[in-house]
Amino acid sequence: MFYFVMIINKELLETRKKISDSRPRFVRQESWRYDRLAENWRKPKGKDNKMRQQVSGVPRLVKVGYRGPKISRGLHPSGFTDNLVFNMNDLLKLDSKKDAVRLAHVVGIRKRKQIIDKATQAGFKILNPGELLKKDVKEE
Repeated sequence: MFYFVMIINKELLETRKKISDSRPRFVRQESWRYDRLAENWRKPKGKDNKMRQQVSGVPRLVKVGYRGPKISRGLHPSGFTDNLVFNMNDLLKLDSKKDAVRLAHVVGIRKRKQIIDKATQAGFKILNPGELLKKDVKEE
């Protein structure tokens, strides 16, 4: 059984990448100054904070204008929409041409095998098959 990487919605992913590349790297205030502060984003809240006041020469603030294109939001890097599947009924609601399957964490081994079998027959891309799919491929 061969699995090939097929990228759909390539144009949407390219526009998302282009906007993402022009987006500045948002860092926490003073994170470059103190080792105890991580670089992950926190909103500046001080009264005289230069970053909050958006003085030139200090890092940019996170704003809604930096957001990616609406149409390409929520797409997996493969171009498929990411859908969480808990049971077989969830699988029936999806389209194999544009939807990818991510098995929920709470799904047990027996039901997981059933869903994987049904999804591969229907031609779905499975984002987290785990060891089950690899074992099935080795046995065949």
